[in-house]
This record gives sequence, C-alpha cells and structure tokens, in this order.
Amino acid sequence: MDPNKLAFFTQLFPFIAVVTVITVGGWVATTWLRIKNGYPLDGAWGQAVYPKNSSETMERVKLLSAENAQLRAELGSVKDRLATIERIVTDDSHRLNQEIEALRITNN
Repeated sequence: MDPNKLAFFTQLFPFIAVVTVITVGGWVATTWLRIKNGYPLDGAWGQAVYPKNSSETMERVKLLSAENAQLRAELGSVKDRLATIERIVTDDSHRLNQEIEALRITNN
C-alpha cells in the first residue's frame, strides 16, 4: 500500500471511529428511553415490534378518558363558582356594606 494512502487512512480512522461510537450510543440511548417510557420498539421497516394493544391498555385508556371528562366538568363548575364570587366581591354595594361595617366596628 502506498505510504500516502496509509497516512490518509490513519488520520481518517479516528474520525470514523468517533462518528460510529456516537451513532451507536445515540441508538442505544433512544432505545433505552423508548423501553423505559413504554413506547413500542420499531422493526427494520418502521413497524412496531411489540405493539401494545392489549385489552388492559384499552380499558385503562377508557378509564382515563372518563376521569378526564369528569375533571373537566368539575373544573367548569369551579370556574363558574369563582366567577360568581368575583362578581359578588367586586360589587359596589358589597364594598359599601363592608365600609359601613368597618365604621361600626371602629366606633364601638
């Protein structure tokens, strides 16, 4: 082999090795995160290796959806109650009653 080609490959080899290590490390890290967080792994053509479509998962989704709807309804009623309380507190007659009561307390 030509000494110039050998020198070129010896200079290029560390760069190729670093890129390979970073690529493999990234693949391992993303696979680990997918497994840790419950995402299905992808096969060679992008299909899920172990798709999670079990009846238990579907039941859990239904329960969470029902709970979400219930919490949204409750939040709506709390917002309505808060709006009513804000209207009462900012009402001028309510403020006037508070000032009168404050004057009664200081005069006694």
